[in-house]
Amino acid sequence: MERFVQLHLLTAYPPANLNRDDLGRPKTALFGGAERLRISSQSLKRAWRTSPVFQERLADHLGVRTKRMGEEICRKLTEGGIDESKAREWARRIAGVFGKLQKTKDDGSREALYIEQLAHFSPEERAAIDALVQKLIDTDRPPEDEDLNLLRRHHSAADIALFGRMLADAPRFNAEAACQVAHAITVHKVAVEDDFYTAVDDLNQGEEDAGAGHMGETEFGAGLFYLYLCLDRELLLDNLGGDRELAECTIAALVESAATIAPTGKQNSFASRARASYILCEKGDAQPRSLSVAFLKPVEADRDGLLANAIKALEAERARLDRAYGDGDPNAVVMNVPEGQGSLQEIIDYAKGGLGDG
Repeated sequence: MERFVQLHLLTAYPPANLNRDDLGRPKTALFGGAERLRISSQSLKRAWRTSPVFQERLADHLGVRTKRMGEEICRKLTEGGIDESKAREWARRIAGVFGKLQKTKDDGSREALYIEQLAHFSPEERAAIDALVQKLIDTDRPPEDEDLNLLRRHHSAADIALFGRMLADAPRFNAEAACQVAHAITVHKVAVEDDFYTAVDDLNQGEEDAGAGHMGETEFGAGLFYLYLCLDRELLLDNLGGDRELAECTIAALVESAATIAPTGKQNSFASRARASYILCEKGDAQPRSLSVAFLKPVEADRDGLLANAIKALEAERARLDRAYGDGDPNAVVMNVPEGQGSLQEIIDYAKGGLGDG
């Protein structure tokens, strides 16, 4: 089985603000001496794992990432007839298994039921919590130490298997991420632009004030993005307990999401939904490498067009690296929409092919 799958995608977004910084501006990066638009890997992974694609392909195999599990446990206990003071105490004990609580003592606030850091709960762990909650309701007794063995090393959470999790207080239940996702950057230099806008008050008849009811300003950018991600298929299979069918479904969901799902930032304002125009899928056991160096010199838009020039730059850089190192994938699969070459299904099939063999 070839260990690594590498995906290289080119996706063009019209005016958008998919991923904002602390000032509300589109995120950027300086690369090759030129400013580029950037979409963070955290934003991409969040969009993918919460997408309809993941929900449909991996219905019962997704975790929940939250710091509010204690609040949910407390609610279920009180709905089951447990006195609120006891419910809060028991909920804090259970939530504390998954991380340090925000407050050392219960002051009656919602925050006293929260974990300090976001914790990723697998379906099996949520089922164990639900079973314990029902037991406490049935017996009206506090949880004992043996009841709190709720963490699971082996589970079916595909998103945890892909993107990992860290539990600082219980490191043996950590999961190493099988998928590494780069920040997407534009292949060309960009300038973030300002959009001054006004909104009209529908009930203003203009008798006293004919001006706008609201004025504002938002920033945006547009560009052709290069995205690279690398999947360790051996680690994915191991993280999923050797379940080959689930691993194949996970790979399919990952590839389809990377090609079709964008972050949700400012979508109502810009409707900047897009699909990848080009995907290169490579498999092999050699040390993975990004092809971002192909865009160290910003791509220009001449008569051939920006997308065509970006594809040429990427494929030329891949050929040079393959010649230099001699470890490229001669069977790599390409989907090139402008040229009518390949399909998303071919990319998915190649990425899954041979999983678990050898």
